[in-house]
Amino acid sequence: MIGAITAGLFGPVAPAIVSAVDYLVVAGGGGGGCRFGGGGGAGGYRTATSFAVSGSFTVTVGAGGAGSANTDPFPNASRGSSSVFSSITSTGGGGGNGGGGNTPTQGTGGSGGGGSNAGGGNTSGNAGNTPSTSPSQGNNGGASKIDDANAIYLGGGGGGASANGAAASGTTAGAGGDGTSSSYSGSSVTYAGGGGGGIYFIAHTPGTGGSGGGGAGSQGSATNGTTNLGGGGGGGGGVAASTGGNGGSGIVIVRYPETFLPLTSVGGGLTYTYTTSGGYRIYSFTAGTGTVTI
Repeated sequence: MIGAITAGLFGPVAPAIVSAVDYLVVAGGGGGGCRFGGGGGAGGYRTATSFAVSGSFTVTVGAGGAGSANTDPFPNASRGSSSVFSSITSTGGGGGNGGGGNTPTQGTGGSGGGGSNAGGGNTSGNAGNTPSTSPSQGNNGGASKIDDANAIYLGGGGGGASANGAAASGTTAGAGGDGTSSSYSGSSVTYAGGGGGGIYFIAHTPGTGGSGGGGAGSQGSATNGTTNLGGGGGGGGGVAASTGGNGGSGIVIVRYPETFLPLTSVGGGLTYTYTTSGGYRIYSFTAGTGTVTI
């Protein structure tokens, strides 16, 4: 029974309050760029066991960044929002570069967005693991390919939790970097995949999204990153009114053994589910921000 009083040598013993938890913190993925844009970077991915807790702590679930539109001057996409658990912050994924030669001001993040930059030629992918954490919270985006002589315009893939985004090559846009799996939810789930790069001409091949919710690139409007997986949005194409995909929102999961009491309260600003599995109490926070009391 949850919270049952157990018998001890000198009478009843109250159940213990938890003092250490395992956590998974995934930030929102970056949006994909447009006009053969780079794929969005996955949200930062951070996890650990036996993290000390007491009293109360803050939880925030980061939203995904918006993909950019195929409108002059073809802007870069938006960075995802950070997710927070106590003193741990996972940084939102970088937005993919648009095809208009703009400075990628939102390109770096937990995982970097892919490159694409018609005005400046081929561009490198944006940096992941920014700011730096150990272990790394994400990886770099891949480079674009712009070949005016052969009319080839391809976006790079966004970085994922376990791999860099791929550079565009031949006539294929870069694939998003793969994410990383965790069983903290009670089953194995892969999180934080990067978005695939977009293309300008339909004869070419868009980049695939990375495992873990990365959106696929397109010659039109791209695929969004997956909600609560922190996947990057795919890069959009050259079709009028097309857009890069939006990044997927993140998630915060806290688990600890069932031998300890349930949490006392969860702030009303948070959306969450509670379950037990494999001997753990599992709290999965899927939206909002608020205070959690032990």
